[in-house]
Amino acid sequence: MTDLSRFDITRKWPARHPERLQLYSLPTPNGVKVSIMLEETGLPYEPHLVSFETNDQMSPEFLSLNPNNKIPAILDPAGPEGRPLPLFESGAILVYLADKTGQLMPKSPAARYETLQWVMFQMGGIGPMFGQLGFFHKFAGKDYEDKRPRDRYVAESKRLLGVLDRRLAGRAWIMGDDYTIADIATFPWVNNLVGFYGAGELVGMADFPEVTRVLQAFLKRPAVERGLRIPARPPAA
Repeated sequence: MTDLSRFDITRKWPARHPERLQLYSLPTPNGVKVSIMLEETGLPYEPHLVSFETNDQMSPEFLSLNPNNKIPAILDPAGPEGRPLPLFESGAILVYLADKTGQLMPKSPAARYETLQWVMFQMGGIGPMFGQLGFFHKFAGKDYEDKRPRDRYVAESKRLLGVLDRRLAGRAWIMGDDYTIADIATFPWVNNLVGFYGAGELVGMADFPEVTRVLQAFLKRPAVERGLRIPARPPAA
């Protein structure tokens, strides 16, 4: 039987199925990237909820796996060379799972690197900019009388959506006919922008019909529908 007891994180989140990949996450845009990937690939896994409400991400057990105190993180008992592999950063996890399963990544080297460039586009642009826009539009930032910070992120989010919209013109997915980790990285953030953040009108989503089209196709995928709810949040009291 697989023994993960040497990993401190299992003290706070015991593994009931230690032979499965362990996912430590929360259903945020970054978190659901990995749960969607796992659902798409069919790789057996065990999800654990990392609650921000109780500062789980700052616990010594979680920091032992991810010193950057961010979700998601994984612990794969069957990592390279058969050894357990702890890993954090959603983009790195997507690449790892694509390589591990041989799925959702093009086989040709050129197409692989092109896919990775769009993953990095999301990691370096869409995620940070949409997140900042969400802060200034939905959360504490809306109390600031000076709207220049919000407007800066609105303008940059529009620019990024324009880049994505032009890329998707005439394509089913970011890489063409094939659905890849580039889509899994990107569209949870687009969905969050127009859904949870309620910023669709603010950024003029009507001006980006290709993004809207592909977002709708993304949300209709059964694995996406499941992954958006994993790990399950406890019922409200």
